[in-house]
Amino acid sequence: MLFVCYPKCTTCQKAQRWLDGRGERYVSRDIKLDNPSEAELRDWHARSGLPLKRFFNTSGLQYKALGLKDRLPAMSEDEQFALLASDGMLVKRPILVTDRAVLPGFREADWAAALEK
Repeated sequence: MLFVCYPKCTTCQKAQRWLDGRGERYVSRDIKLDNPSEAELRDWHARSGLPLKRFFNTSGLQYKALGLKDRLPAMSEDEQFALLASDGMLVKRPILVTDRAVLPGFREADWAAALEK
């Protein structure tokens, strides 16, 4: 299981405590130091079944600075993937990647359901 996070993010810290409290085994990856590639993002998006916008960190400084709220709807999917792959701080975090699910953002009930054996 892969846990993609930004260590300074309080939501990521909460998610990590939650995983640790359950005794889950995972590999942690700092999204700022090791940004997901475009290929990974495409794979995760396809496996998640979610709209691509759910992979954007819409509350982040970069998202706001680039005016993506207004620009994103006019961008092609290819442009959106390239943008996400260009800067880890644009990507929603944390992301939990398991054999059966890809979950951007921490929602305890969703994560618990995905991790049921």
